[in-house]
Amino acid sequence: MTKKLPPGLRPETLAIRTAIEPSQYGENSETLYLTTSFVQPDAATSAERFASGQGYTYARTSNPTVTSFEQRLAALEGAEAAIGASSGMGAILMMIMGLLKAGDHVVLSRSMFGSTLNLFAKEFGKFGVETSFCSQTDVDEWRAAVRPNTKLLFAETPTNPLTEVCDIAALAEIAHKAGALLAVDNAFATPILQRPLSLGADIVMHSGTKFLDGQGRVMAGALCASQQLVTEKFAPVVRTAGMVLSPFNAWVVLKGMETLGVRMRAHCANTLAIALWLEAQPQVARVYYPGLPSHPQHALAMRQQGGLGGGVVAFELAGDTPEAARAKAFHVLDSCELLTLATNLGDTKTIISHPATTSHGRLTEVQRQACGISQGVIRLAVGLEHPEDIQDDLLRGLRGLTSA
Repeated sequence: MTKKLPPGLRPETLAIRTAIEPSQYGENSETLYLTTSFVQPDAATSAERFASGQGYTYARTSNPTVTSFEQRLAALEGAEAAIGASSGMGAILMMIMGLLKAGDHVVLSRSMFGSTLNLFAKEFGKFGVETSFCSQTDVDEWRAAVRPNTKLLFAETPTNPLTEVCDIAALAEIAHKAGALLAVDNAFATPILQRPLSLGADIVMHSGTKFLDGQGRVMAGALCASQQLVTEKFAPVVRTAGMVLSPFNAWVVLKGMETLGVRMRAHCANTLAIALWLEAQPQVARVYYPGLPSHPQHALAMRQQGGLGGGVVAFELAGDTPEAARAKAFHVLDSCELLTLATNLGDTKTIISHPATTSHGRLTEVQRQACGISQGVIRLAVGLEHPEDIQDDLLRGLRGLTSA
């Protein structure tokens, strides 16, 4: 049962107070329920719960801790419902399996996360799902890509790693005119910066592994949507296919969300400071960050993201050849003594990575070029350290490079 709260609460309050009712013991911190199954009071109740899907029966179907996570995220996104998954990619898999069949068509931004591109085009292409790719920022290209069999438009905004921003409201209009749904990956911005459902999107996807957790501890994913979509399309997939969110991971992310508002504003402030500093470095050819006036979609991002640029910045080192640019990037990465060389983001610790050989490493060079990801691009997921310490660490590598 959901804990009753007064109406009109703001996101920071919802992120702390939304959950199921406490148990009979009256715990103030939400309980972690580690159990695979739930004892039924009698056979008739058991039969009714298994038939209706209501109540708790088996952990692959539902769990009270997972329910609290789902309710809290749905409240933050302004959604009727949410459903957890084992990871962000698990949530996308759930969406595909719940909505699409052979012969259906999907339109994706070609700038999306590499694993997302491969999941649609490669893995589900084998089963007859057709995929078209278009420019993240060109609304006319999205419109032209729609076909009579288009069922879904899926965008990530800002994108990973080049932080391109799409017009959510415009894409929603295109999708709905075609009788399709619009899904938005909101892992970078989180509901603290933007709420895609309020701009017309039908589904919001999250990798809770990122900012929702905030400390790089666990894998988690979720979809936020109407109660009908969650109940009729997504929940049956989880019950059958088993991409279930573990109670422990749900509990960790549930607690992480309590500080999401404070953390996101701090991430954004630090990242803007780093982005402005990077623009002034002679070795840096280009900086990609929506909070900068130089960003092509800066005005749209500021309207759509509550005036904040997010916690991820990418920058490019020029080279006469791809090999030379890659060597420069590797030099900067290997020179860092403070920053973490890894591939996650949204952590309190600043993480530096080379997208062309990590997040987009499984794409072909042609696909990477289509995404705009050169060998000289470095992604920085800015954490909560002092920004001058981050700058000093980057300088260890930048000082040894020739100017761009």
